[in-house]
Amino acid sequence: MAVSAQFVRPDAIAASYEMRRRILCVNSAKSLQHTSFYSSHWKEGQRLSLSSSAKSTCNSVPGKPMPVSMTVTVAPKGDQKLPGIYVPKETHKQVTHSILPERLELIKSLDAWAEESLIPFLKPVEKCWQPQDHLPEPSSEGFHEEVKELRARAANLPDDYLVVLVGDMITEEALPTYQTMLNTLDGTRDETGASLSPWGVWTRAWTAEENRHGDLLNKYLYLTGRVNMKAVEKTIQYLIGSGMDPQTENNPYLGFLYTSFQERATFISHGNTARHAKEFGDSKLATICGLIAADERRHENAYCKIVEKLFEVDPNGAMLAFGDMMRKKVAMPAHLMYDGVDRNLFGNFAMVAQRTGTYTARDYADILEHLVKRWNVAKVEGLSAEGRQAQEFVCKLAPRIRKIDERAQLKPNTSPRTGPFSWVFNREVQMW
Repeated sequence: MAVSAQFVRPDAIAASYEMRRRILCVNSAKSLQHTSFYSSHWKEGQRLSLSSSAKSTCNSVPGKPMPVSMTVTVAPKGDQKLPGIYVPKETHKQVTHSILPERLELIKSLDAWAEESLIPFLKPVEKCWQPQDHLPEPSSEGFHEEVKELRARAANLPDDYLVVLVGDMITEEALPTYQTMLNTLDGTRDETGASLSPWGVWTRAWTAEENRHGDLLNKYLYLTGRVNMKAVEKTIQYLIGSGMDPQTENNPYLGFLYTSFQERATFISHGNTARHAKEFGDSKLATICGLIAADERRHENAYCKIVEKLFEVDPNGAMLAFGDMMRKKVAMPAHLMYDGVDRNLFGNFAMVAQRTGTYTARDYADILEHLVKRWNVAKVEGLSAEGRQAQEFVCKLAPRIRKIDERAQLKPNTSPRTGPFSWVFNREVQMW
């Protein structure tokens, strides 16, 4: 399921302790090697930095792992501590540039295909809806009356719905992080920031289309007067500053599997907020959420088309990547969400989304099953032994997730749990 954020609690950090972190780096032979970083006197709020006097020693043998040890110094506490900075903690080992050279060359050979098959999923700007199409017109004499009508409709929206809608909006507003993630992918990144390659054109235009989603929801929620906009804005800034590591490893196979899954998830979530808004009597908001869901569906189809092509040209590589991505679990893009107060904000938001039926464990299983069917995964042939193991794993995973969810639903009901959300002025909201 979604991986909730884990943060370093100030009261859990000792004045000084030894830290050892294993990461992966690339040596001159382009093979992935383990590197160990050691530091002492690591204090809350400090940044880890390599000093100019950092020492390194290595003994390398061509074709064999190269052991590297580095002495890392940490700046004095007073020099690097900045107010308001916190340390989001990813619980997994970070891996980079895992794609094999032959698969990277295959990706680079798909430029012509991408121009022919991917770019048509984009819509011309002049044919796209814009946020202002669905908001009160500020230059109109009837602006104030339109705002009053909007607020009257929004008055019937319950707090748990607002929490889910705000969480979805904040996720959309962290768009710079998602463009950054796409531009980490080897072979498809926008190398210049204005590359005319089909991959560069797609990434920028996809980002531009997605940008309308957060803009529209943000302005609508502002006009309702129902949410604490400063708390929302702080959450957005924290989230963009935290970034994300969906464990795609700079690997376009993993990256496009992740985006295929995520676009489907946002399509479902926005579709459900549209349905709920209609039930609560806000037909305008239902239309807005429905339009966003339609965009997400179109983008899902585009990313699924890429993975479909990978299964065609490299079935074993695509299958191994699919299995790897699902074993790691698909983390939600906003899992490092934080508002300056609640260090388990994403986990609490996710519980409200689950309880209200906006995005659930069953949805996760349904998405996986949908992708397995769409890519005809069960019938892919010509696989290695590892590829067949990955195939069996992903084909059986959705039923397993459903069984786990069903068992959880059968457990005796516990007393409802509520918690305050800064987004709705710290009002208590039921989480289960």
